[in-house]
Amino acid sequence: MMSDNIFSAVLTFSLLAAGTIAVGSEMVAPRQVAKTSAVAMLPTVTVVGKRVAAADAVTLPTVVVTGRRPVVTAVAIDDTASDSRVQ
Repeated sequence: MMSDNIFSAVLTFSLLAAGTIAVGSEMVAPRQVAKTSAVAMLPTVTVVGKRVAAADAVTLPTVVVTGRRPVVTAVAIDDTASDSRVQ
């Protein structure tokens, strides 16, 4: 219907105008100065550390992976009767 198209256009224009007004009012609004709060002064801290010499080579442990494949007990597709094409 024609009224749906008109309503959709009016709604879209209204949202665009409202967004523009909202952004513009934030740009023009005066900023409030933050109130000064009490500042706590902490004592000076001295950090003492030792640097450990880097190792020239990294030795990782040996990992042995063993696994077994299950034995195929049935053939899913028997294509021995048809000619095989290799391209």
